[in-house]
Amino acid sequence: MVKAPNLSISPEKVFFIVSKARQSDIESTAPELISDLADDDADNGTRGSGGDTGRAELSGFIRDLNVDEQVDLVALMWLGRGDGDLDSWRDLRNQAAQAHNNRTAAYLIETPMLADYLEEAMAAFGMSLEDFEEEL
Repeated sequence: MVKAPNLSISPEKVFFIVSKARQSDIESTAPELISDLADDDADNGTRGSGGDTGRAELSGFIRDLNVDEQVDLVALMWLGRGDGDLDSWRDLRNQAAQAHNNRTAAYLIETPMLADYLEEAMAAFGMSLEDFEEEL
């Protein structure tokens, strides 16, 4: 069994991002669900405004992480997406470090299923959201 590598980003931060990404996904789809149920005239300007606040908060949080934390976050997303496994963590992280730029927050937030990928990656490290829910 491979010993899990050390992460530069804390599990609490990763799971905070997971919960914020899920919240942002819900907020961004809720106006469409509401307007789909309502008459076109009853939209009241709610369309498209839902996820903006959550996304901005999530983007700011990711931008405020240090470079090592951002690199780990990208590598975790790739790991959860199935681009590698714990055995290839060093390679994934090196690729993420080479690709790092000032668009990390936008790249991650624009990735469909970001929360799922991060949760999957953390599961590979033996951690789950339930372990940290009280702290979030």
